[in-house]
Amino acid sequence: MMSEIKTGEASATQRQLVGRVVSNKMTKSVVVAVESRVRHPVYDKFLTKTRRFVCHDETNELLEGDVVEIVEGRPISKTKSWVVSKLIKRLA
Repeated sequence: MMSEIKTGEASATQRQLVGRVVSNKMTKSVVVAVESRVRHPVYDKFLTKTRRFVCHDETNELLEGDVVEIVEGRPISKTKSWVVSKLIKRLA
């Protein structure tokens, strides 16, 4: 029997990230880009690094540009092991 996918609050051991939805073309899946600013060790310049995560969206209602919080979970497919936990800001 398969366990259900939780979309509520995260436990203490799960990682949480905030990012922007960049693609919603898949069924029940979205691609979320998470940006972080990192200082270059030699040139002392700040660089913006972007990581993309394929996330599970059970309701299939997110749009491109929405800001969401994602939570790490069990592997759902080959590339998908993050779940959208909540919508922070809707694209107007």
